[in-house]
Amino acid sequence: MADDQQVTVRDNPGKDRYEVLVDGAVVGFAAYRPEGEALAFTHVEVDDGHEGEGLGSQLVGSMLAEVRERGTAVLPYCPFVADYLRKHPEEQDVVPAADRSRFDLG
Repeated sequence: MADDQQVTVRDNPGKDRYEVLVDGAVVGFAAYRPEGEALAFTHVEVDDGHEGEGLGSQLVGSMLAEVRERGTAVLPYCPFVADYLRKHPEEQDVVPAADRSRFDLG
């Protein structure tokens, strides 16, 4: 990705997903569904033309920060989200302690 491209992450509650945009165009998303008091993240996808640019990690990192600010818990059913959390243990506080072992966290 070129350095001059604008990357934005936003929640799109109408579609139950967070989206990553490059120069205003949606190029990836993280799908979720409510599960009790938590958001269950089920799938992350980045367009083929943008794979390898770090957009998936940027999407998940920004999404986790926003969810944490809202005080909402995360259930990382999506392997990409769970792997991100394993690589960033400082972020695992968004997953309820009682649920961490089932996602092989902490």
